[in-house]
Amino acid sequence: MERLGTGIGWRPEIADAVERMPGIDWVEAVAENVCPGHLPESLQRLRERGVTVIPHGVSLGLGGADRPAAGRLAALAERVEALGAPLVTEHIAFVRGGGPLTASPLLEAGHLLPVPRTRDALDVLCENIRIAQDALPVPLAVENIAALISWPGEEMTEGQFLYELADRTGVRLLIDVANLHTNHVNRGEDPAKALAELPLEAIAYVHVAGGFERDGVWHDSHAHPVPQPVLDILTDLASRVSPPGMLLERDENFPEPAVLEEELEAIRGAVEKGRAARAEAVTGETADVDTVTPSATPAPAPTSASSTDAARQRLGLAQAALLSALVAGTPVPEGFDRVRLGVQARALAGKRADVVGKIAAELPEILGEAYRPAFLAYAHGHPMSDGYRRDALDFAEHLLLGGRLEEGRARQELREWWLERSGPVPRSQRPTVRIARAARRVLLHR
Repeated sequence: MERLGTGIGWRPEIADAVERMPGIDWVEAVAENVCPGHLPESLQRLRERGVTVIPHGVSLGLGGADRPAAGRLAALAERVEALGAPLVTEHIAFVRGGGPLTASPLLEAGHLLPVPRTRDALDVLCENIRIAQDALPVPLAVENIAALISWPGEEMTEGQFLYELADRTGVRLLIDVANLHTNHVNRGEDPAKALAELPLEAIAYVHVAGGFERDGVWHDSHAHPVPQPVLDILTDLASRVSPPGMLLERDENFPEPAVLEEELEAIRGAVEKGRAARAEAVTGETADVDTVTPSATPAPAPTSASSTDAARQRLGLAQAALLSALVAGTPVPEGFDRVRLGVQARALAGKRADVVGKIAAELPEILGEAYRPAFLAYAHGHPMSDGYRRDALDFAEHLLLGGRLEEGRARQELREWWLERSGPVPRSQRPTVRIARAARRVLLHR
């Protein structure tokens, strides 16, 4: 695996700072936020300097019951080509549920949700990853995610699940040590045990990020400083294997560049501490930790198409039921923690409000302080089904048609905003609108 070094997640808000930061060997960009034909100038300059840019996908839903959509794979491949990336990454998660497979409404989570660590889920994930690998022009690495909730009836630990996944598909792993910490707090899972079970030789690189704890729940926010326990897990990993790359993730609440540089230095220090421990262990004639193979059950033979289809059906029904409980208020499936699902449901609604408020920044400006409570009330009974941009339009339409906004300036501005964006082309660019405006100008100048 190519040595990447130390990197940082490229975000438009810190683009200038990233360009000036010393010691940045590579960056990672959210794939869906990159337009292949119009790369941000900052990314272009970084590439010209020889800085590697890796696209990081968030919407494939490789852990979902459906096979990856050809259009989404083609779009991801386009971004790989545009960035000249040596690698592309995605998540071991599902992001949507329902649809034709389950004869139920298609629902979008707007978030990365955990797959159950079961044979059904593993069989489906392996096939989905093979499909993605065949469609992408460079190697694929997949990331372990953070989770607030646990599936009942799981058959493997996270380490065993990832080991078998890599063994059966040859996929590389993007190990997020912050997510290991999250799962330790939220699900009682031991990060050291997970690391001991991983196929260390399959690691492509490592994510490091911050979060916060509230009422006994760790929230993987990517908006707070990296805590010491996360750095300790990184040190543990580096004591077992030399990670090809380390990357600091920060998605919002960006501090001053100097603070980010300090965090990068802390990451380097944690890795160096682990390397020193590894060197000492090797000198002490311990096992070669870079190539230790954890104990695991032998990987079964690839499943047949018919059995995979059956597994997809079972997984699809389970994921649709869980997602419906989270975003549509249907009953909690048997075996799940109702309190924890409530926390997750509120987190999903809050994230929807935040993302819609960024994508359609005019909405918070028009509605002011009423935006967030109005959106949360809307989200409670209106699941997202077609992405955040459609969600913004549906929310505005809900306010306008439901009589939830009194006549006045805000209602007029919201109506104009919705009319401008609700058609196949902007209202101001539609022929009838242009003709009407031209006619008015002629009349005014007579």
